[in-house]
Amino acid sequence: MPEMTSTPVSLLQRLRGLARSEAAAGAWAEFVELYTPVLYSWASRLGLQPADAADLVQDVFVILVRKLPEFQYDSGKSFRAWLKTVLMNRWRDGEKRAAAVSQHTGHPALAEANVPGQTPELEEAEYRELLVRRALEMMQREFRPATWKACWEQVVQGRPAADVAGELGLSVNAVYVARSRVLRRLREYLDQLLD
Repeated sequence: MPEMTSTPVSLLQRLRGLARSEAAAGAWAEFVELYTPVLYSWASRLGLQPADAADLVQDVFVILVRKLPEFQYDSGKSFRAWLKTVLMNRWRDGEKRAAAVSQHTGHPALAEANVPGQTPELEEAEYRELLVRRALEMMQREFRPATWKACWEQVVQGRPAADVAGELGLSVNAVYVARSRVLRRLREYLDQLLD
């Protein structure tokens, strides 16, 4: 099975139309759903409390609403690195504002806030896992529950098609067809990747 290493190019192309069409709203919803766990993971690694991490993610999405319509993908550069840079810059801006407020108000707890100079990089395997998991969750909605379960049970759980067919009240051929449809769609999605 191909590995998902980043963002589908077609999704970025649809996001470029964000400011120009209502159809791009679906692309935005897909992007938000796909990247929220990644951004939240990065924000959490900064040592933020869950609510603060969620706020940072929302702030990043506000920035991306402005930046993505003009974003020009360069196959020689990493979209993931650009996205992480946006998050880090927003976080640093917030830290600077908090430090300025603490100096102005003289609040010692704010003045002693530790601002790490460099955060650990999100491991490639973890990044891939977050995106693949989210893509699978999103794709699951495209199929009837029996179709998805037939594929899942046979491919992921390793169960024989005849057992799955008996459990779901399908023919063995229907289980193979379900598996083929789901895997074909997954390959189509994964084949559009960049980075």
